[in-house]
Amino acid sequence: MTANAAAAPLVRARTGGPKEDGPTWLEHVLGWVLVVAVAVLVTRAGLL
Repeated sequence: MTANAAAAPLVRARTGGPKEDGPTWLEHVLGWVLVVAVAVLVTRAGLL
């Protein structure tokens, strides 16, 4: 095993997602708003 292969699991790849130091509470609130909106649309459409 080479040194690069051994150290690979320790390095995190950046995928272009949100940064870790951002407002996580805002992401949680917006996520729950999306969940509620989908639930309202599903019940209004009669799919449930």
